Amino acid sequence: MMFSYQLYSSRNYGPLPATLKMLAEVGYKDTEGFGGLYSDDATLTELADGLKANGLTMSTGHFGLPMIESDPDFVIKTAKAVGMKKVYCPHLMPADRPRDGAGWKAFGARLEKAGAPLVAAGLGFGWHNHDFEFAGCADGTVPMYQMLTGGPTLEWEMDVAWVVRGGSDPLAWIKAFKGRITAAHVKDIAKKGENLDEDGWADVGHGVVDWPAIMAALKAAGVRYYVMEHDNPADDRRFATRSLAAGKGL
Repeated sequence: MMFSYQLYSSRNYGPLPATLKMLAEVGYKDTEGFGGLYSDDATLTELADGLKANGLTMSTGHFGLPMIESDPDFVIKTAKAVGMKKVYCPHLMPADRPRDGAGWKAFGARLEKAGAPLVAAGLGFGWHNHDFEFAGCADGTVPMYQMLTGGPTLEWEMDVAWVVRGGSDPLAWIKAFKGRITAAHVKDIAKKGENLDEDGWADVGHGVVDWPAIMAALKAAGVRYYVMEHDNPADDRRFATRSLAAGKGL
């Protein structure tokens, strides 16, 4: 099993070429992109050249829904330029979030429609979660379930630690949506009161998430891509190195 690295984790640490060089040095082979890395042709060229120079690939990437809906051709061109296999929509601003189950189900259908051109071009397409998708609506429905029901062909990149922070059980969701989860963010949560300067996140294997059990379930469910991520590491090289070492032991 090969671990990838979400480059958003290193957004606060120097120029992209230095980050890519660091990842290659500590043992990564694959990466995941985010919107700021390919906002135009110049940044896309820098990214593609940097990946090639360091022997890295980019199997997956995040694109915002406005871009996917307004310019799917750009998304397809960008994804194919760096060899992506999967594209995931990563977030929805609070003001844009539906307030009931019907709204979330309709949003799932909207996502599926938006991703149709990407799927037609040979890319996998789906959603990357945070915690808000697991906060029950007033009508008793759960947004994540409604989204996946409304968009029955959507793939899911499960951010495991956000599922936990959302008060839900990753193992139950993995069991329920086996076959839909095609990638996972491998992220950890610090013990209560620790790592406050890192927003309470931890290096993988150094927090409270039950990664041995969850990784076994993800593997059994056929998940293909495993992406290391930390939303705010105090030291990105430390995070990259320790997390990869822990991941290899899972």
